[in-house]
Order: sequence, then C-alpha cells, then structure tokens
Amino acid sequence: MHLVDRTGIEVLDRAACLELLAADVVGRIGIVVQGSPVVLPINYVMDDEVVVFRTGAGSKLAAAERGTVCFEIDGFDREARTGWSVLVSGRLEEVTRHQHSLLERVQELGVSPWIPEGRDHWMRIVPSHITGRRVGAR
Repeated sequence: MHLVDRTGIEVLDRAACLELLAADVVGRIGIVVQGSPVVLPINYVMDDEVVVFRTGAGSKLAAAERGTVCFEIDGFDREARTGWSVLVSGRLEEVTRHQHSLLERVQELGVSPWIPEGRDHWMRIVPSHITGRRVGAR
C-alpha cells in the first residue's frame, strides 16, 4: 500500500521505487561542477539497490571525488496528466582495479553506454535515500 502526501501525490515505497529503477536504462545524474548544479543523462543498470554506469574522464568522474550526488528517472503521460519519478541520493564512487571482485561483478551487469568509446570508468551510486512519487491515476 502506498501513502498519499498532503498534496494528494502518492508516495511510492522503496520496493516500488526499486522496481521502476530496474525497469529503465536511462536516467539523469545531478552533480556540482565548479560550484554550479549540472544534470546529465546516463545509461545505467541496477546492482541490487546500487546504480551502476560507465563514464569517461570528465565531470562525472571528478564528482566521485566529492562524493554526494543524486540520480533521477521518471515517466509520464502528457495527455492523461499522470506520471511518476524516483530520486536516488547517495555517494558516487569509482570502482577501481584494486576492487577486483566488485569490478568483475559490475562489468558483468551489461551496462551499455550509447557512446561506448572512452567510457572505461565504472561508477556506482550507493544510495542513502531512495524516494518516489506518482501523480494522477494508476
């Protein structure tokens, strides 16, 4: 059973959020670059409750040094005026060759970037919070 908040928006439980996360492959990561928020699309897969993606050198890799990020997916029907969103807040970390068994596991998950060239850094968003909301008819 899902709760409804004071505005009438359905609050999704963790299981529903994880189900939606597992059913998708593209989301948006929110990071801070030079003091400003930036939202970028990524291809991802889920490793239980952890978001896994590949990236190249650049802002997403640099954000791992700072740690905290957010990740969001959503779906909507403009005509029916219904939709949902899931937000993951947590720690961004790179999986390095020194973490051999973890690196093997994430490599076997099958994440496939749309632009694979140069995307040789394996990243994980380890959640501290996973929340979701749904608006309109189910």
